[in-house]
Amino acid sequence: MKISTKRSVIKIIAVSLCVAAGSLLAWNYSLVTATTQDTYESLEAFSNVLNLVQENYVEEVDSQKAIEGAIKGMLNTLDPHSSYMKPDDFKELQVETQGSFTGIGIEITMKDNILTVVSPIEGTPAFAKGLKAGDKIVKIGDEPTQDMSLMEAVKRLRGPKGSEVTISIHRKGWSDIKEITLVRDIIPIHSVKSKLLEPGYPYLRIINFQAQTTADFKKALTDLEKEGKVKGLIVDLRNNPGGLLDQAVKIADIFIDEGVLVSTKGRIKEQNSVFYARDNNAKYKFPLVVLVNEGSASASEIVAGALQDHKKAVIIGAQTFGKGSVQTIIPMDSGAGLRLTTARYYTPSGRSIQATGITPDIVVASPASMSVEADYKEDEQDKKPKYLREKDLKHHIGNGLKEDVTQKDEKPKIEEKPQVREKAPATKEKPQPEDLSKDQQLNTALTLLKGLNVFGKR
Repeated sequence: MKISTKRSVIKIIAVSLCVAAGSLLAWNYSLVTATTQDTYESLEAFSNVLNLVQENYVEEVDSQKAIEGAIKGMLNTLDPHSSYMKPDDFKELQVETQGSFTGIGIEITMKDNILTVVSPIEGTPAFAKGLKAGDKIVKIGDEPTQDMSLMEAVKRLRGPKGSEVTISIHRKGWSDIKEITLVRDIIPIHSVKSKLLEPGYPYLRIINFQAQTTADFKKALTDLEKEGKVKGLIVDLRNNPGGLLDQAVKIADIFIDEGVLVSTKGRIKEQNSVFYARDNNAKYKFPLVVLVNEGSASASEIVAGALQDHKKAVIIGAQTFGKGSVQTIIPMDSGAGLRLTTARYYTPSGRSIQATGITPDIVVASPASMSVEADYKEDEQDKKPKYLREKDLKHHIGNGLKEDVTQKDEKPKIEEKPQVREKAPATKEKPQPEDLSKDQQLNTALTLLKGLNVFGKR
């Protein structure tokens, strides 16, 4: 149905649109910064533009799609993590944090309006096919990815088990774009992996923070303890893009006796919260080392920051991603969802992680293979590798230092991911064995724990 150009009708439409916009923000009117008059004038301008498009565009315009596009555009101007999710996309998000799904196994983000691989996930079709951090996904099938939303990209990359998806990749150093065909597979949510590096030195890797992460972590640690006394533990949070806030808090609480674990601060009172350690868990007293790198973000930064501030662990690795903002998921009456950045995270000492990240106690550089500029030409080998971080994303928010002078460096709370994780399960190809001698960060952690154990005996 086309909109009349009569001013009275436009005003009615403006009011209707105002009500619609108001429903998006009904959870707190204090977020509205423009005056009522300014808002009405802006909505009337929007109505005029929509009317002109409907009347004059070369093809008939779907009003619902046009308004939906305007909502997405509005959110895209805010920051990289706020977005509008259609009902199907919202269901995908709920599945990702609770159940299982299928895909190819990559973490992705938008950089310069181009879909970019942050990291392939170990043991997945993407990992087996050799995708690397920094690869530009130019097309998914025949569809160009420029200006494609992350949720739309994820939707296209996922699909039924056994189905194929072809992506067109460009990598630094390549003269041509290459097409890669991958077979999707099912991935159950197992967010914790464990193994015994050496007698007395267990290793636990948290891949992401899902609903069962804490339970899986405790079970894995209990099983490892049965193999002998624990002399020191390594918790690996490298390439962990985040997940559920409550799980990050519970993981930190396993090792912290008392005090603040993390806090959040937003523009409105309801977004301010403080999470404290509980005194009803058995605390572990053995030495703890936490591994982080450029892919450690959000919930993983919360855990690392809490353990670092409470001096319960030595943090080893590289500067983290810097995803220190909180996304609140607001269900809509239509079945859609609004993911809106509402606050920042703070470590127990009041540091903001946002756009800064966690600085390790012992810095051990990540291998160049993780870099978004890993494929140098021969005459560029001496250049410093560049890693994609929050501060590199367009429209990223600041860390709020001007708002709170009591902070020292940085801030954090949960989202879902700084980058969206499109994952897939282990393929039938044999996994590559982990060579400790080639993992300098892990090797440093193990050496440190051994040293602490010897020093403790003396």
